[in-house]
Amino acid sequence: MTGLRVIQGGRAAEGLPGLLVEGAAEVVTMAGGLRRGPAQDEPAILDAPGSEPTGDRGPVVACWEGQILAAGPRAELIRALEAGGYPLSRFARLDAAGGTVTPGLIDPHTHLLFAGSRERELVLRQRGAGYLEILAEGGGILSTVAATRAASVEALEEHGRRWLAEMLNHGTTTIEAKSGYGLDLATELRLLDVAFRLGAAGPVDVLPTWLGAHAVPPEYRSRPDGTEAYVRHCLDEQLPGVAAQGRARFADVFCERGVFTADQSRRILEAARRYGMQPRLHADEIAPSGGAELAAEIGALSADHLATPSAAGIDALAEAAATEQPVVATLLPATTWFLMHDEFAPARTLIGRGVPVALATDFNPGTSPTPSLLHVMTVACLELKMTPSEALAAVTINAAQALGLADETGSIEAGKAADLVIWRVPTHRQLPYWPAADLVRTVVKRGRIVVERTPA
Repeated sequence: MTGLRVIQGGRAAEGLPGLLVEGAAEVVTMAGGLRRGPAQDEPAILDAPGSEPTGDRGPVVACWEGQILAAGPRAELIRALEAGGYPLSRFARLDAAGGTVTPGLIDPHTHLLFAGSRERELVLRQRGAGYLEILAEGGGILSTVAATRAASVEALEEHGRRWLAEMLNHGTTTIEAKSGYGLDLATELRLLDVAFRLGAAGPVDVLPTWLGAHAVPPEYRSRPDGTEAYVRHCLDEQLPGVAAQGRARFADVFCERGVFTADQSRRILEAARRYGMQPRLHADEIAPSGGAELAAEIGALSADHLATPSAAGIDALAEAAATEQPVVATLLPATTWFLMHDEFAPARTLIGRGVPVALATDFNPGTSPTPSLLHVMTVACLELKMTPSEALAAVTINAAQALGLADETGSIEAGKAADLVIWRVPTHRQLPYWPAADLVRTVVKRGRIVVERTPA
């Protein structure tokens, strides 16, 4: 038997500043930047066809003080290191044992922090209840809001550490984490602060997003102008308070029929941008709601869900994709699958139109309770008809772009963070091929081993 050991804070073997990852059958670098169109299926692979992974042509990744130094064939890379004044004695060795090395996975859409659970909704959906029907009856997001408002900081921290460890064990090294289960200023600030501190503690990087406009809270729902009154509350109270706290990097709105209109979403996101928060958007999950069009109009980093975008929305994303500031289509197929819906996001159309596609878990207590990006990759291959290479690009370099981090992480290139996963398969094409299999061998975060498979 084997087990996964999570090492708090991580370690560099023998305290050395360098790390050489060698013995891989394949290193998928994702070098070359954002993937869109046919390029999303081009992962940039280093391998040694016809020779041993440990031979002179075997791929090696060199890390130094938390960053990628170089990647290439062993003999060539060793010569370059020595010529550059990096003595091999200062590098610890990490054997990939014939596995695959990829960048650390990036999850650009999660609802990490919440209290309670909603397993009873699974049975309600089996009996035909819809998402908005459950919400209208006080379930869904609103039941999680009640539990989260009552939760202590300590309980939220414990919950966050538990699920971050699960994500790390599945190869995820960076996540976005939304608030949105408070819907009042005090709880939203608490969620953002806990997310920020969990990220500071590591090893997983956590990027907080304010999602105060996730739903209309119970205290506003009985008012005839409830939705508009709550929008004003977000504009006049929540956003100034969130900006003063300084934890949120992004702002998001649930732009959906029956929740917030495109006009209300625009007002909130434009105000958030003035406070220094980059806009993101829940768009067109249940019905065409103008979300994709709005994301393109305001230059959002990403438009998320997109299960039911309009033709005009796809056109708008395609037009944005041809510019220097494309909107990433962040698709959440595990949500559609778990909701038992038949209409999945049109990934093939989006890729065919040149729109960069990312994938995320949408980890949350009601509609996508999965911490595994590998599971999402499998669903994407089966239901969205994405190839394994497209899916891997979607959880590495394209996911980094969706978070504004493409210059820092998401690929194995010199100067980027040394975030790596060694997988117990000889090719990345097998990553989505073994549903629910535990394929992680080792996770490296900023040059430190943070998950390591060890004999039991």
